[in-house]
Amino acid sequence: MPRDSLGDFEKLVLLAILRLDKEAYGAPILDEIERRTGRSASSGTLYVALRRLEEKGLLTSRFGDPTPERGGRAKRYFRLAPKAVKMLRESHRAYHRMAEGLESTLESGR
Repeated sequence: MPRDSLGDFEKLVLLAILRLDKEAYGAPILDEIERRTGRSASSGTLYVALRRLEEKGLLTSRFGDPTPERGGRAKRYFRLAPKAVKMLRESHRAYHRMAEGLESTLESGR
């Protein structure tokens, strides 16, 4: 796993963005995380994580066109940088190597 490792919530944010592809902005990111994990987070928590991930060079962002339903405000869309995909891949592999062979132990609750 890389030295500049990611926290659990940061990984969830990156994975949600990866899933949402071109529709990755605030509300859908939060919805995707809650829908898939049952974990809810505030928009403030999300935006702190997004800013931190962008500062680390793991995300890029762009503003879409302003929309009438948002009072003329533009949505900020996020996309993973190649470095983020690499970090997620390495993290996923490390996790699976650690868990390999422990499926029955994890299921039995031992």
